[in-house]
Amino acid sequence: MDEEQHDGPGALSRGGFEQAFKAARRLEESVGRVVVGHGPVVRRVLGCLVSGGHLLLEDFPGTGKTTLAKAIAASVGGAEFSRIQFTPDLLPSDVLGVSVYDQKGGEFRFMPGPVFTDILLADEINRASPRTQSALLEAMAEGQATVDGKLYKMDGLFFVVATQNPVEFRGTYPLPEAQMDRFTMQCALGYVAASEEVAIISSQTHDHPLDRHEPALTREELLGLVAAAREVRITEEIKEYIVAVVSATRGCKEVRLAASPRASLALMRVSQALSLFEGRDFVVPETIQQLAVDVIAHRLVVEPEAEYSGRSGRVIVEELLQNIPVPS
Repeated sequence: MDEEQHDGPGALSRGGFEQAFKAARRLEESVGRVVVGHGPVVRRVLGCLVSGGHLLLEDFPGTGKTTLAKAIAASVGGAEFSRIQFTPDLLPSDVLGVSVYDQKGGEFRFMPGPVFTDILLADEINRASPRTQSALLEAMAEGQATVDGKLYKMDGLFFVVATQNPVEFRGTYPLPEAQMDRFTMQCALGYVAASEEVAIISSQTHDHPLDRHEPALTREELLGLVAAAREVRITEEIKEYIVAVVSATRGCKEVRLAASPRASLALMRVSQALSLFEGRDFVVPETIQQLAVDVIAHRLVVEPEAEYSGRSGRVIVEELLQNIPVPS
């Protein structure tokens, strides 16, 4: 941990920082015992969780996307976990819930859907129709859902982990731009090294590691960690750097739809959270550089000509980072 002390409005006290850092390390180590070989990605994913955002995992089947979501839920004691398997025939009411007429009471009673939970796994989200996908929009953006004209609030903690197979796969629907913009980050796990794959199959010889997994912290401790992340110090120079990186996408000729201020806010929040996991109570430019591609690239719509030339949002953001002055 960096021993430099930072004081000022909103700064974490030394004791508060130490407590938050220890909680962050326990959570990271807990998830790492289940998800082997993906240390850097796991840390960024947990940064997304602690930032109060939502995560999109796009990768090939069998790479551990669902296991990662379950490991996070199993590491937080007292947290509610729901899973929705998205299919072409899934309806918005299957996500949000329905109002059922209660004959005894003589009135309609709302039956909450699986979206009303702490940690939601939206598995293979791009196999459902855009209409059903959009049922998550309000919940992800505002922590609430409107059903039959009535507003229902989420209860403090709400983290969506959505998985999707690459859009080239059969039976998939591309997520609409508005839906993509609600995801704080998009990550991929990828394949692990051969030695790590041996460790994975060895750990599951008799049962799955999740079957014997114990929580690393409570739901209340996680909420405390989320609050602590908001107090991580971030200077005006770092904020200006964040805006410079995001706004650079708006002047790029290869980009049809650039990143909005929502991307700037997301990059700030996740950088504060990731700083806790890195043992710092302040944000440095290197953390912004680590996160920029995961936070910004999926929000971009690339011009068809650039796409045909093999240019992707991730490549474009990586190149923009190289051309933006880094604050000292």
